[in-house]
Amino acid sequence: MSAVYKNPLNIRNIGDPFILRTTDGKYYCYPTSAQNGYKVWSSEDLIEWTDEGFVYEKERNDKAWGYKQFWAPEVVEREGKFYMYYTARWSEKDSLRIGVAIAESPTGPFVDVFDRPLFDFGYAAIDAHVMLGDNGTYYLYYSRDCSENIVNGRHESHIYGFELDDDMLTPKQEGKLLLQPDQEWEFKSGPDWLWNEGPFVVRNNGLYYLMYSANCFAHRDYSVGYAVSEYPLGPYRKYEHNPILFSDCEEISGPGHHSVTDSPDRTELFIVYHTHSDPVVGGGDRQVCMDRMAFREDGSIVVHGPTLKEQKAPSGF
Repeated sequence: MSAVYKNPLNIRNIGDPFILRTTDGKYYCYPTSAQNGYKVWSSEDLIEWTDEGFVYEKERNDKAWGYKQFWAPEVVEREGKFYMYYTARWSEKDSLRIGVAIAESPTGPFVDVFDRPLFDFGYAAIDAHVMLGDNGTYYLYYSRDCSENIVNGRHESHIYGFELDDDMLTPKQEGKLLLQPDQEWEFKSGPDWLWNEGPFVVRNNGLYYLMYSANCFAHRDYSVGYAVSEYPLGPYRKYEHNPILFSDCEEISGPGHHSVTDSPDRTELFIVYHTHSDPVVGGGDRQVCMDRMAFREDGSIVVHGPTLKEQKAPSGF
């Protein structure tokens, strides 16, 4: 294992990297990676990643309901099974929705549970994130996509959440609005299209930190902020010093749509995110980066990045 690492990591031409740490301690990265499904990369140390190939392909799923725009998968391990929550465009309504597929292994193959989306609340939904709360209940967070959500003449993406039934396949209620664009930094790629998307929840000292990305994913100003609540479904209060991860130099563009994981010895937190492969061009060609993240004494989150210089390797491998 190397004593150092340097951004970007060796996962390229992707977006929206999600990191699963399995019960055996191995890491798996599931990003937006193909037109017809998802690939996965594996690692022992968070630094060197091995391409494990496709884990989900619509052509190999008899119940596949999506036909394009396979985005932002996340995987949950539970009782020996792996649940993939993903975004795709639903052929029946030509609208974005969230589905679920299950596998016996983190490297798949993942097979759709239903021949339809996991839920349909009558609007486009993307970027599913599932979190286990302090009460032992699973919650699903998502973004109501701006493609169909028009507020006061503007297209806006808002973050919603609901409680999942114990089967992890059934919403217990309709989605509840949790966040919407309302801080000054979230208007940089506006004014007619605004985003709060890519939710990811971390817990610390009895509080829920709903992290999210704002601004257009293709722009330099795509960045990460967070909000805090005592309860999984809010109410959430946005951190007044957002964003906490943003471009601060010409060489870095669009750091966002992240996940959070810990070091091999579980003593350090890392935020794993994408940046534009070409910071001048921006757009959808992205690469994986990671940096240290921590909680200050006052409970606020600090991200030690984005970085381009060599960093000490994650501890404990």
